[in-house]
Amino acid sequence: MTRSAIRVRFAPSPTGMFHVGGARSALYNWAVARQSAGTFVLRVEDTDTARNSPEWTAGIIRALETIGISASDPAFEGPYFQSDNVARHREAALQLHVAALAYYCDCTRDQVRERTGSEHSGYDGFCRERGLESGENRALRFRTPDHGHTLVADAIRGRTSFPNSAIEDFLLARGDGSPLFLLANVVDDVDEDVTHVIRGEEHLPNTPKQQLLWEALGSAPPQWAHLPVIVNEKRQKLSKRRDKLALEDYLADGFLAEAMVNYLMLLGWGPGDDREILPYAEMERLFRIEDVNPAPAFFDVRKLTAFNGEYIRALSAEAFAEACAPWLVEPYAPWPPEAFDAKVFAAVAPLAQTRLALLSQITEQVDFLFLDRPVFDEASWAKAMKQDAAALLGDVRSAYTSVPWREDELKSVLTAVGGRHGLRLGKAQAPVRVAVTGRTVGLPLFESLELLGRERTLKRLDEALERIRRPHRAFHHDQDLEEEQM
Repeated sequence: MTRSAIRVRFAPSPTGMFHVGGARSALYNWAVARQSAGTFVLRVEDTDTARNSPEWTAGIIRALETIGISASDPAFEGPYFQSDNVARHREAALQLHVAALAYYCDCTRDQVRERTGSEHSGYDGFCRERGLESGENRALRFRTPDHGHTLVADAIRGRTSFPNSAIEDFLLARGDGSPLFLLANVVDDVDEDVTHVIRGEEHLPNTPKQQLLWEALGSAPPQWAHLPVIVNEKRQKLSKRRDKLALEDYLADGFLAEAMVNYLMLLGWGPGDDREILPYAEMERLFRIEDVNPAPAFFDVRKLTAFNGEYIRALSAEAFAEACAPWLVEPYAPWPPEAFDAKVFAAVAPLAQTRLALLSQITEQVDFLFLDRPVFDEASWAKAMKQDAAALLGDVRSAYTSVPWREDELKSVLTAVGGRHGLRLGKAQAPVRVAVTGRTVGLPLFESLELLGRERTLKRLDEALERIRRPHRAFHHDQDLEEEQM
């Protein structure tokens, strides 16, 4: 099979949801492959049968599609499954043993601890010259060279020399013969002709060992590139116990995939100018792995949210409506399905689009249009319904019974009524907004009133006046009002 000159690989384990750090690694690998007409190899490292699940594998592939890494692209190859290659891993282990580059060891952890006097020291080489053959409870260890150095050339971190005397004789296979990660990972990379290993810096300690394995198997090591760790606002490495990590969770919160891609690409790299919002195609063209900064990258959710707002505002009207669709139905929408009016939403959508930072915010922006009664934010109510709010609402209600039902007329009337009460428009519209929408902040008031209609607006003003007169009743449900009127 003819293979491209540059071959990168992304090798996730299907043991959970798709980590944002994994998404960044995949995007960097994808950029290197595509800009060089190379190949992106997806290898699923699924040998941990106790933790793996087919549904996680399917989730990885879906997540990659979401961020633009498509299996239908000519640059994409795979997925390969590490579990399909176990026989080859065993074969490589035998090859290393036959070449005297590995040896069998029957030492237990307790025995090593007793000999070294420490729980943290590495293996002491006790079995190196014992000449043990394979057998029950005999693990296979790599024979690290006694002298010299292993020089690791990293595209991001430069060249680092590791003294071989400081690298223990590490394990290649367990006592039952099953290969360990280090061996399986290298054998798969060798067999798949991987030329560039671009991954998180947590793998950096394994790199000199893996390079020794590459050389022992008769292959030139790949170009290494270890990406900077991603940290939270406290500059702590992202942790699933403390931070939100799953790409799927961010998408479920209303982040656009395009915004996520843009932001993730900038976690350690930049285009070299002041721009931050730019399409992936341009980032792919400009990206160079050697330009990645090795310093920790801060995952700033506020900045990501600002990015998302920019991307939302850039959508076409049709694309925005389509993107909002999941949040306009159950379980997100608080209104019954039959209450939703697509024409009303189409009219209000342009007003909402300029105000959203997350797509999920659309629900509370428009809920007052599709509910029988608004959901009152109690803090908003307390803030707006002060002093002569009842007198103002009463006068507005009277004026609105006959005014032409257009936003300009509605605004003119409220301006005049507010003036008679000594209030500027901004102050005068606060109690009206809360009475009609339930909140002090939201879509433009007069366009909202026009869409809501005269009958529903007057009804809500009446209910607000009743609530002011009888503050002990919240009137959250139709039954409340019916009981009051009996």
